[in-house]
Amino acid sequence: MAVPPTYADLGKSAKDIFNKGYGFGLVKLDVKTKSSSGVEFKTSGSSNVDTSKVNGTLETKYKWAEYGLTFTEKWTTENTLGTEICVEDQITKGLKLTFDTTFSPNTGKKSGKVKTAYKREYLNAGVDVDLDFAGPTIHGAAVAGYEGWLAGYQMTFDSAKSRMTRSNFSVGYKTGDFQLHTNINDGSEFGGSIYQKVNDQLETAVNLAWTAGSNGTRFGIAAKYQLDSSAAISAKVNNSSLVGVGYTQTLRPGMKLTLSALVDGKNINAGGHKLGLGLELEA
Repeated sequence: MAVPPTYADLGKSAKDIFNKGYGFGLVKLDVKTKSSSGVEFKTSGSSNVDTSKVNGTLETKYKWAEYGLTFTEKWTTENTLGTEICVEDQITKGLKLTFDTTFSPNTGKKSGKVKTAYKREYLNAGVDVDLDFAGPTIHGAAVAGYEGWLAGYQMTFDSAKSRMTRSNFSVGYKTGDFQLHTNINDGSEFGGSIYQKVNDQLETAVNLAWTAGSNGTRFGIAAKYQLDSSAAISAKVNNSSLVGVGYTQTLRPGMKLTLSALVDGKNINAGGHKLGLGLELEA
């Protein structure tokens, strides 16, 4: 078996069917460019239709492949500056070390995080440490895989409070066109998802969720259909009768348009439905 996914990416195929191709209530623009020297620039901006609030980010990334180094600088409209330095496959193959810092000039708030990740056949593990003077917070996760079966564990330990604040467990099965994923979060939240690639054009997904102490089970169904090489349509519905539809069209190489709408099936005439528009440019 190849390297298993990270814990966060378990069930990713089903999540993508539910999340990608939609942008309800937002007008969004993403621009990606790359200079001749290899520096990558990514600019993203979005406007919330309901609140008119505008958010934006500017990110630059430079990879020094010879030494396995990646430098990333990020700025947001919240006036937060971020720096990330990453070293991969240098100390030993499969090991990735990352030092991440953020600074807010307005408030003077600083934060730092050291991340380690190690992957090889049958195993993908990682430990992140939030640097805090009160006491670091340790995040750990590991996924083991064998012949399509996947098992993972995720935890967070707050050293300042000397207690475990998160304990999640997951089991799944993955083949080329089918994925099954189940999880238990903190012993009280239970979830699962199924992904199936029916054919080259059609992908489907189902998710279920239940919280201990509640009577209702949350579930949703989603599908994505590739109309042709440049256009796709997505649709999803959940047990709250919220219906989402999305249409993605590649206008030309490097230019993609996304239109989406969310309709409240229980209140068709009451309004409150949401529309979304997204444009991605890449050069």
